Amino acid sequence: MNKQLIVIFCLGLSTGLCSLDVNTVTGVLASTVNATVPGIESIEKLRVALTGTVNSVPVNESTYTISTDLNVTRSADETCSSLDDAAQLTQTQLINRLTASCRYDRLERPNVVVNDTIVDSPLDVYVRVYIYVLQNLDSSDLQFKMHGLVQLRYKDPRLAFDKYAPSRTQSILGESKLRELIWVPHIFLANEHDSSVLGTSEKDILTSISPDGTVITSSRIQATLYCWMKLQKFPFDEQYCPTVLESWMYNATELRLFWEENAPVTFDPKMHLTEYALQDAWTNETIINADLDDLRHGAFAGNYSSLSFTVHLVREVGYYVMDYFLPSIMIVAISWVSFWLQADQTPARTTLGCTTMLSFITLASSQENNLPKVSYIKVSEVWFLGCTFFIFGSLVEFAFVNTIWRRKNSVEVKKVKSKYILKSTLTPRMKRHKMIDNERQQSRPTCDRFLSVDPPSPVIITVGDETPNKFTSSDSIATITSSVDDNFPDPDNKRNENHSWSTMTPHEVSLWIDRKARFLFPVAFIIFNAFFWTFVYCL
Repeated sequence: MNKQLIVIFCLGLSTGLCSLDVNTVTGVLASTVNATVPGIESIEKLRVALTGTVNSVPVNESTYTISTDLNVTRSADETCSSLDDAAQLTQTQLINRLTASCRYDRLERPNVVVNDTIVDSPLDVYVRVYIYVLQNLDSSDLQFKMHGLVQLRYKDPRLAFDKYAPSRTQSILGESKLRELIWVPHIFLANEHDSSVLGTSEKDILTSISPDGTVITSSRIQATLYCWMKLQKFPFDEQYCPTVLESWMYNATELRLFWEENAPVTFDPKMHLTEYALQDAWTNETIINADLDDLRHGAFAGNYSSLSFTVHLVREVGYYVMDYFLPSIMIVAISWVSFWLQADQTPARTTLGCTTMLSFITLASSQENNLPKVSYIKVSEVWFLGCTFFIFGSLVEFAFVNTIWRRKNSVEVKKVKSKYILKSTLTPRMKRHKMIDNERQQSRPTCDRFLSVDPPSPVIITVGDETPNKFTSSDSIATITSSVDDNFPDPDNKRNENHSWSTMTPHEVSLWIDRKARFLFPVAFIIFNAFFWTFVYCL
């Protein structure tokens, strides 16, 4: 604080006297001032704080002189340094002068300049993404992780220094410290769960400012993103996982996002996924409408520019075939071994059936625990239910044949065919006997139910030299009847033979059912596989 004699020109006054009656003056003198201060020859802009007593003074023609003691404080940080020597400045000195508060406001969006004229149009920001790590999707959380690089390019005319230093062609390079000095567009990941990019925890940042004011910022990404997967065909599913970038506080009338024309999204050629195969990727540009119910943009309603790129991932099924499908097929096949064991071998068949059932349930549960609990049915669950049905069917078949094996009475069947054996086996005993009696009553010939009164005609048969007196009439009748029956078979007798009932022991029935099961179960499982794999790969 120095006391100096200051000569002040009171401009614009037409009166003959300039008088100031101020007891205490504290403020900013914003007019152009010519002052004589020791050590300072010329001051372009001076902001001073005045304190003291100012008295009325006489005025001479056009020059007004006030002589008094004032306390003068000069704010040196408000001065704008010249850029005339920009070519000789270092990068730090140059960027400090370009971003001085008298020239640059980092809270203000850059203006769009066309032919040295400011136009009222949104600022164009161009985006490029490079991905070098794409981790496996976590099906239980519907998320995937991505490591990459996001590059933003836009033009800020306030940072152009080519007109001050035409010979300076090198760009100004810096990291996060340089980025903190300039305005940058606030872009966020709309479907992020957690990220270290474009937020408060940036790590590796590169900023470049070209002589024409083009700014390029590059930030490393380490983000966890949501992917709303469709698991109906798991594990033969294909997923389409998007990454969405949106403007935070500037709507479409102030800022527009565009993908770079050349290679907007690229992947590291060495990138490899263990569970998925990257099939394709494509980009999209759109406008998002946000109302007051959408707080993603800070509760500011309007239309916001949005960019997205989607990766098409196909799940590799080799792991699931080797560790899930083939073992389950083998477990189902092992359950059929019980068909080659006799029905009375209860411990062996029971142990085999229960062991295969528990082993398959454990195998299926270990896989299903890694998946989200969705409301729809997945292909893996259809396979699980189908295999469970075949294993459970082998247990039911054993219980059935074991029950028949322990029966004491034989089973009467109409014919030794599957239809009649099963029908006779499943029919209760009393009902089965009643059915047999009815069948025999219907098959009885008519001559047994009515008495014939026509005697047979006598026939005399001569054998050798014997006389016919040796035969009685009854013998002749019997002989004739037998001879006629032998030479002319009765159709009613043939019908009786066709409807004759056979008898099978319980052991024979059990063995017969096991023999049929050895064929039916594998055939049915093959048919199930044909339908299952046709649906997986053809529908």
